[in-house]
Amino acid sequence: MTTTQDRVSFPQGFLWGAATAAYQIEGAWNADGKGESIWDRFSHTPGKIANNDTGDIACDHYHKFAEDVALMKELGIRGYRLSISWPRVIPNGRGPVNWIGLDFYDRLVDTLVMHNIEPFVTLYHWDLPQALQDIGGWTNRDVGDYFADYAACMVHRLGDRVRHWATLNEPWCSAFLGNRTGEMAPGIKDEKTALQVSHNLLVAHGKAVRAIKADSSNTEVGIVNICSPCVPATDTEADKRAAELVWQRDIAWFLDPLFKAHYPVDAWNSYGNLVPDVKPGDLALISQKLDFLGANFYFRNICSASGPAPKPAGAEYTEMGWEVHPQGLRDVLVRMNKDYHLPPVYITENGAAFADTVSADGHVHDPRRTHYIAEHLKQLRLAISDGVNVRGYFVWSLMDNFEWAHGLGKRFGITHIDYKTLKRTVKDSGLWYSKVAKENGFDKATTLTEATVK
Repeated sequence: MTTTQDRVSFPQGFLWGAATAAYQIEGAWNADGKGESIWDRFSHTPGKIANNDTGDIACDHYHKFAEDVALMKELGIRGYRLSISWPRVIPNGRGPVNWIGLDFYDRLVDTLVMHNIEPFVTLYHWDLPQALQDIGGWTNRDVGDYFADYAACMVHRLGDRVRHWATLNEPWCSAFLGNRTGEMAPGIKDEKTALQVSHNLLVAHGKAVRAIKADSSNTEVGIVNICSPCVPATDTEADKRAAELVWQRDIAWFLDPLFKAHYPVDAWNSYGNLVPDVKPGDLALISQKLDFLGANFYFRNICSASGPAPKPAGAEYTEMGWEVHPQGLRDVLVRMNKDYHLPPVYITENGAAFADTVSADGHVHDPRRTHYIAEHLKQLRLAISDGVNVRGYFVWSLMDNFEWAHGLGKRFGITHIDYKTLKRTVKDSGLWYSKVAKENGFDKATTLTEATVK
């Protein structure tokens, strides 16, 4: 007999969801009037993506969305975090609307609502219209105005059915992976550019918040940030200082402007003459009240003053090379809740890539992923007990997809995609997660050997 002490149970009304992003699943990259995005351009550039993969077809969600929504309904998923492809709706990022593209999202939202699945819409998940990149991309402050216009367009069309809107997904990645290291679109390698982009993205967020609220007072607006704890490799003061500086440069660099209307001092000073140009009124615009914060968690950062920290002995790693450390989720939520006056929080992404294959029995047995999700959910429940107001959890991802510069080779989904036939097969982790969603909890004894649902 299972007792309440043997179960991990979540608060009444807790939202169980799954997440995706437009470029990673939609395909149809140039169909029905869609414009080119920076990811279309980047993935079509030889040598930028593993195996020269592209998102041209991906999961073909553009044509198979009804099947995918039906799958979510079957799994008992009650929330779906999706993103809008800006160039599908406004091909050049500004100017005429592509009504066929807008109609696609209209039908998608209608289908979700019909199945009693709440849409959580992210307006920007990295696929900037290439036409805007051609005029400077996010280094051009005018692009923030075009983003606000696009946000207003989407809310005007979908706001009667979509209540939750996130402006940006992980602006750290857009700014620094896209413009400092160049490993993501648009592929620029310049730190000063990256820092200016980081600021301009936050200004664009502020302009979009204002535009959304002006169109609809019933909407809830937030932003999605990477939330990774930064821990010292040793107990030395030097390593502690190094960890705090990494926290300020990577995490607080975005959270402080949002919740405190200033940049973290040590990080700002560390950048010297590379700091972004901040105009009067920018920080007031950025720090408008948010209705929720989206937190994406995958791993912790281990920091050393003497260079790259050694990997912890005996740690488990995913196919991405990321350490599995579930306690980091609790740690980062508790720290953010202490440092900031947080609005309600949603875990908008959490998941793991493993090398999954379809077995001879037609199933995908992925106990490591089930164990990963279960252990993170245990830590999430502890964070809620610690006083963090977490309202929901979105597993990354609903399905295997195009994993940016890694192409199609890294599988994060709770649903397997055969990229040749586009057949969807729910993995054992998806069956287990379905049970969690329907029961609002799970047995604590979920282990690597018991992490399947028969």
